[in-house]
Amino acid sequence: MYYIANLTPMYSAQNIRIAHLGIAVTTLQGALSFYRDVLGLPEVPFDDTDGAHIAGVAAGESLVELLEPAAAETPIGKFLARRGPGLHHICFAVSDLDAMLDKCRDAGVRLIDQTPRIGAEGKRIAFIHPESTGGVLVELSDP
Repeated sequence: MYYIANLTPMYSAQNIRIAHLGIAVTTLQGALSFYRDVLGLPEVPFDDTDGAHIAGVAAGESLVELLEPAAAETPIGKFLARRGPGLHHICFAVSDLDAMLDKCRDAGVRLIDQTPRIGAEGKRIAFIHPESTGGVLVELSDP
């Protein structure tokens, strides 16, 4: 059996880490009661953005963003209507966001954001279309 400590040197990409997981929820308070009160993860403040009310918890070096739609026509509102609550996206922090976006373009990867914009943590972010990632919405961010 391998443990994370055994896998890190062999399998980790340099300067790329999971920054956070975005989870679409119907209510922040309901979701927070599990992650914060049951699991005991510390709450992290977030600003609302992209039509979502956001609460977060820290899980080691990564974060979990809980995303409640501000309205039905927002991206999170549409996601919940189509798929229900659950994993919305995974975010990778990369050492050079602009270079990574260029690498994606060169590889023919479909980008949602052609240029970085400011995300919930105040960092520059860009999303990659799930069509290019095997059905997973991927966010890239500055470290």
